[in-house]
Amino acid sequence: MFILKKALKRFLLFILVLSVFIFINNSSFFMKERDGDPLLLAHRGLGQTFSMEGITGETCTAERIHTPEHPYLENTIPSMEAAFLNGADIVELDIKPTKDGHFAVFHDWTLECRTNSEGTTKEYTMAELKLLDIGYGYTADKGKTYPFRGKGVGLMPSLDEVLTPFPDQSLLIHIKSDDPEEGKQLAQVLAELPENRLKQLTIYGGDQPIASLKEELPDLRVMSKATLKSCLLPYIAVGWTGYIPTSCEKAQLHIPEKFAPWLWGWPNKFLSRMDSVDTRGILVAGDGGWSEGFDSADDLKRLPSNYNGGIWTNRIDKIAPQLKTE
Repeated sequence: MFILKKALKRFLLFILVLSVFIFINNSSFFMKERDGDPLLLAHRGLGQTFSMEGITGETCTAERIHTPEHPYLENTIPSMEAAFLNGADIVELDIKPTKDGHFAVFHDWTLECRTNSEGTTKEYTMAELKLLDIGYGYTADKGKTYPFRGKGVGLMPSLDEVLTPFPDQSLLIHIKSDDPEEGKQLAQVLAELPENRLKQLTIYGGDQPIASLKEELPDLRVMSKATLKSCLLPYIAVGWTGYIPTSCEKAQLHIPEKFAPWLWGWPNKFLSRMDSVDTRGILVAGDGGWSEGFDSADDLKRLPSNYNGGIWTNRIDKIAPQLKTE
């Protein structure tokens, strides 16, 4: 009995010491305060926002926009220019393949929701897509008025056209499909760029195209569900020790705020660990299911105190003035 009690005391002491170690090793209280402003990622540039209530994969979001507060449409060069001018550090854009081997910058699977045409981008040449009115379907009053109809002709850019006017800015390029051939096609486009330009680009999308892209351009920063899991699952298992899995190196992590508190060392210790392996952590609002962003002053109240990691937003014009220092 005496031996058993002694062993139990040793075990409890071990658990106590281990708990103290885990707390200290993952606490932000005992580390130097992180400097600098948050990294702001403008989703689709500066575009029209919409109600998330009841949204599904089939929802036409152009038919439910909020009353417009600015003149910009998502995924256009003017919207990207406005995002950077308003304080974005990174602008996200979506790409879809065209009939003649280009990439159009466009979000939806089909054209019906936003434009005055139908079908997919793959059924049209880039020149034909330029003739469409991408503002055709936007309405904030259930079809009574269409404030952008007639104003979107010629505004759908190609990826090449986006890369040209932003030579020094960081871009996050979204491959919308899970087709590995699109990853290979994009690799051919990006392989023509100088190394310093490639360092400013991050690509994310389906597991298969990202894997095929990474095979062609292994030094490129990428993200997919597979790369996210390969980093975060082992980190959750052993990150309490301070160990950073090699799968976390030179990556980008989109972290839903719902799950962020479960990461060892969140926020400051976690972010500093990722910084040490050249990986960005971008906080996404909610559970990350529908590209929800931190878009208002009330949203920003949910951020950890003095947070200066990455932030995903659909309203860079509203949040940058509150977070950026001169």
